[in-house]
Amino acid sequence: MDARRESETTPVKNPTTVERKSERELVVTRTFNGPARIVFEAWTKPELLKRWWAPKSFGVSLLSCEADVRVGGTYRLVFGHAASKPMEFFGRYIEVTPHSRLVWTNEEGGDGGAVTTVTFEEEGGKTLLVMHDLYPSKEALDGAIASGSTGGMGETFEQLDELLVVLGANVGRS
Repeated sequence: MDARRESETTPVKNPTTVERKSERELVVTRTFNGPARIVFEAWTKPELLKRWWAPKSFGVSLLSCEADVRVGGTYRLVFGHAASKPMEFFGRYIEVTPHSRLVWTNEEGGDGGAVTTVTFEEEGGKTLLVMHDLYPSKEALDGAIASGSTGGMGETFEQLDELLVVLGANVGRS
């Protein structure tokens, strides 16, 4: 009985799966304990992105975040680390369907970077998120994996889980 009571107060950690689907495709999947509307906002509002996007264990922080989330709009994320110069990630939004789908380009590599598609599917107050990266070549995906840039997704999504708890507690209070 004590274990049941504890599980009612402790949020359940949902696993993050990262799977290479083909030579050029990487798919990250996770269920979040929150409605699609709130999860989507966390992906599209710069002030919220800054609170969860950079994995804390990497020792980097999101120094600036600009996102004009509309078809044709652009984004720019600048990450900083004490020992190195800032890294910039930027591109444009190709598709924006509120609360259900985002598609953007990743243009920082200069060689026609990956295209990222994120879908948000709500069921029973939870949101299944699927992030699909399509790289221009096998070598580009191999390079992303080798650089470790794909390795922090589990931690990043745990940080989003923590933010969703805060956001859920504040829904309806504004």
